[in-house]
Amino acid sequence: MPRGKFQTLTEQMFYVLLCLRTECYGMDILDRVPNMTGGRVSVGSGTLYNLLEQFAQAGMIRETKVEGRRRSYLLTDKGRAALEREYQRICAQAQDYRNAMEEGEL
Repeated sequence: MPRGKFQTLTEQMFYVLLCLRTECYGMDILDRVPNMTGGRVSVGSGTLYNLLEQFAQAGMIRETKVEGRRRSYLLTDKGRAALEREYQRICAQAQDYRNAMEEGEL
């Protein structure tokens, strides 16, 4: 059975949505993600604008301003819920790791 779209998020998806807790432009996201992750994660512009379009179509973000070619976006309640679900999934994975290490399973 195929996985539903946005059922789980890639790292790039997670950080793009995390950036959009506050209104920002696409170019802001390109700067924020590497800063937020200490350079561990980056998002290319092609990937970013593709994700923004997909998130907007899914109702996870909304466009808030258009100034020429610059567009700003903000997380919707649906996007906030997806971000929270992904955070909870990551926390559960981390707990599984801790449990396994304590039990010597790895």
